[in-house]
Order: sequence, then C-alpha cells, then structure tokens
Amino acid sequence: MSDKKTQAIDPDLVRELATILSDTGLTEIEVEHGELRLRIARTLVAAAAPVHTHVVAAAAHAPLTAPAAPPPAAAPAPAADAASHPGAVPSPMVGTAYLSPEPGAPTFIKVGDSVTAGQTLMVVEAMKTFNPIPAPRAGKVVAILVADSQPVEYGEPLVILE
Repeated sequence: MSDKKTQAIDPDLVRELATILSDTGLTEIEVEHGELRLRIARTLVAAAAPVHTHVVAAAAHAPLTAPAAPPPAAAPAPAADAASHPGAVPSPMVGTAYLSPEPGAPTFIKVGDSVTAGQTLMVVEAMKTFNPIPAPRAGKVVAILVADSQPVEYGEPLVILE
C-alpha cells in the first residue's frame, strides 16, 4: 500500500463508522469517496463458535481450520485501564484476533515472554486477510488482553508490553 493511500484514510472516520455500526446494530458499512473505498465490518458472536479457515503469511504452514472451541487464553484485563497504559499495543483495525499461526499451534506469545521489536504478537483477520501485529518495541509481555478468535475493534488494546 502506498503512503498516499495510507494517508487518505482518516482514523476519525473509521472510529465514527465503527460507532455507527455499534449504535445501529448493523454488521457492515461501506463508503466510497473518489478513489477511497472503505469497508467496516464487525463479527457477531453466535451461540456456536464458527469454524474458520485462514492463512497466515508469517507462518511456515497454512492452517486447515480453527477449533470449534477456542483454547484457554490469558485472562483479559480491564480495557479502560489497559487503553491508557503506556505499554498498550492497540489493534490497527477491526477484525478477529488469533493468538497462534494456525489451530493447534503454540501461541505467538505468552505472558512473561520477552519480545523483540517487530516480533509478531498475534494476527488480526480482516476481510479474509491475516495481518501480523508486530511488537512496536522490545519488552516483556505483562498481559494479553484478548482471547483467541475474539472480535476486536480499531484502537482496542491487545497486549501490554513493559
């Protein structure tokens, strides 16, 4: 993606559209203005967990399917406190967070792990694309704030590094 297109996306517009989704109960909004086309979608939580098929570019192996029940993850911390934490790593997009490169594989990180700048912390799937979430700096993982296969919002804290 070129810098010109990246700069054309207004984060305030994305937040406003996400708020409209939440307030109206819609699951998807698409906006076109000139060459800019922006689609915001959210995942609804169903009674039965859906089975996902996904490919992670950072992984050596392509995943087959996700487990019907997500494996246990670190207990989520209160989001209000986490959002203001200086070590919070926010989600750069709306999507679904996955803690491992494929179903049944070990997670990218665990609480207590030391990570290096650029190391993949997790992936966020948006529009059938799996986007690695890199560590913005080196540090120690003190909290993982989302569960595997959990829908996440733009700007929502995912991990806390110290």
